[in-house]
Amino acid sequence: MTMALTHGKSATAASARGAAGDSSSADAASDAVLIKRIAAGDQLAMRALFARHRIPLYRWLLRLVRDETLAEDLLSDVFLDVWRQAGSFRGDASVSTWLLAIARYKALSARRARAHAELDPRIASSIADPADNPEAALQKRNRSEVLQDSLARLSPEHGEVVDLVYYHGKSVKEVADIIGIGEATVKTRMFYARKKLADLVATA
Repeated sequence: MTMALTHGKSATAASARGAAGDSSSADAASDAVLIKRIAAGDQLAMRALFARHRIPLYRWLLRLVRDETLAEDLLSDVFLDVWRQAGSFRGDASVSTWLLAIARYKALSARRARAHAELDPRIASSIADPADNPEAALQKRNRSEVLQDSLARLSPEHGEVVDLVYYHGKSVKEVADIIGIGEATVKTRMFYARKKLADLVATA
């Protein structure tokens, strides 16, 4: 399916940088209706779903792969999978949870594929340096910047849990479904993530 899912790829990165979080007005029931229409080959429904979820999904992918170009490519892959697999959606979880799970799988696969490659300088430059000098530290006093910097320093396991709970509004059960771990493990990771995040913000 070669519909114009990529027509807004170049604008996705810019839009996502200005988005505070996912679209809270997205209605889960209407998402399910869109999926049924997509399964029947409705391209208008596909475009509607893409427009509704592309920014939070892009942001999630970017946090996982730390590369804007790769995140954009994976975003297109996610929606191509939706187009092909909409008929297999059973409704056990919300559509947004299903999309996040697909995106996470693709991001982790991409990370494994480049695990033995040399670290791309663009990625390295986007990772917060825990050894910032005093001058650089003084420039990070804005609370929002301090929080984002601290989030970037969390481990991948802790960072993705915090991201899903606070930025995507997912419940413990939904996070467990997306990541593929037990609810008790999600709670444990959240406990240590909050503690670590508080320590990082306090010392920033």
